[in-house]
Amino acid sequence: MGGVFGCTLNEDCVYDLFYGTDYLSHLGTRRGGMAVKGPGVFERSIHNIENTYFRTKFESDLQRLKGGTQGIGVISDTDSQPMVISSHMGRFTIVTVAKINNLKDLAAKAFQKKRHFSELSTQGINPTELVANLICEESSFTSGIQYAQEMIQGSCSMLIMTEDSLIAARDKLGRTPLILGKKQTGYAVSSETCAFPNLGYEAEYELGPGEIIQITDQGYEQLKPPGKKMQICSFLWVYYGYPASSYEGISVEQVRYRCGAALAGNDNVEVDFISGIPDSGIGHALGYANERKLPYQRAFVKYTPTWPRSFMPQNQIVRDLVARMKLIPVRSLIQGKKILFCEDSIVRGTQLKDNVQLLYDYGVKEVHMRPACPTLIYPCEFLNFSTSRSTLDLAGRKAIQEIEGKEDLDLAMYAATNSEKNLAMIENIRQKLLLTTLVYQRMDDLIKAIGLPKEKLCTHCWDGSSYF
Repeated sequence: MGGVFGCTLNEDCVYDLFYGTDYLSHLGTRRGGMAVKGPGVFERSIHNIENTYFRTKFESDLQRLKGGTQGIGVISDTDSQPMVISSHMGRFTIVTVAKINNLKDLAAKAFQKKRHFSELSTQGINPTELVANLICEESSFTSGIQYAQEMIQGSCSMLIMTEDSLIAARDKLGRTPLILGKKQTGYAVSSETCAFPNLGYEAEYELGPGEIIQITDQGYEQLKPPGKKMQICSFLWVYYGYPASSYEGISVEQVRYRCGAALAGNDNVEVDFISGIPDSGIGHALGYANERKLPYQRAFVKYTPTWPRSFMPQNQIVRDLVARMKLIPVRSLIQGKKILFCEDSIVRGTQLKDNVQLLYDYGVKEVHMRPACPTLIYPCEFLNFSTSRSTLDLAGRKAIQEIEGKEDLDLAMYAATNSEKNLAMIENIRQKLLLTTLVYQRMDDLIKAIGLPKEKLCTHCWDGSSYF
């Protein structure tokens, strides 16, 4: 998905920028970048972080970047960022968290105006440069950002660093968050609140959908008020978000406890203990165990020193290798046991099937699985979730295709909780994953656990809904 961090201080900002951006590394992407406004010049650094950690790649750049009082950083899904742009509004630097579904159409319109693009990405044209070009078609940053948001089909949140301030803009339906933090020496803005505490910031203000603010070390002002319609991604609380973060004032960790408790409230299966698939399944499992008054134990432990989160590598073979190698079963705990696992979600299912088989090889008696969200059926149209996976690779879609024997499908009944087709799909998945039982979270329970009205949440990947 990606994340952005920026800060403007009355002192050197490079260490806040470095550690603040690093705190977004859990978003699991390919490239990182930082830019600092020094005396009369923008200094930037961009590195590939597929095979190592952000801090490792950027530590050697810190001396060169020191001296600036404002900076922006990014963890990017695909494209190289930040971009440095010279324009009629002056020089600026930009980072984005974006999915632009009509990128080719927008590029074609730019070519008709005899414009060009210099930076390439895996999509051909760098999306961040495209966004910068759209902004520069207007007379000011505020009107330019509004124009870009209107033209983009998908989503785009961004930070812009000008010669004397930062500009933060949340995407028009608020699918991804931006939160302002404050401390004595200035301000920061971040995709995740977990970046704030250890750097001394307190969360001060959360931007609304489509809102634009300008920030200096002395304060901030609103350039455009928020819109009334919001569709924030529900998957932030289920999986993407770091446990210490909050969005819309709602704690990720507490939502996961409530998701687990909801799963437990609909369950009576007899098991010896509850466990979570590390890392994001742990909060859900603790909520389940506490609700049913059952012991929580770690059937798997994650080897964190060298194996990152498994969705980071873009190559599926490498991703499967990481998933297999990073989880180590605790054999003395699991032999002869009936274990119920909570998982954030089941995407393709291949990694989970390997883990379940390993448990049986080590003597587990029964394996029960409780995903914290409904079955993934629809492709994500608004964020870069599962960009390297085909929709038909989703475990739910594969099951439906096998049941129906065709690709042109009416998916609505499969998304309806406990409908005949929904249960047939889940049974197909259960058999393939070698599970004793498989019960997914109900949509209404997930919405209740998050605590926002459904019309303010994007649930498209589960039920295909899109309000706006």
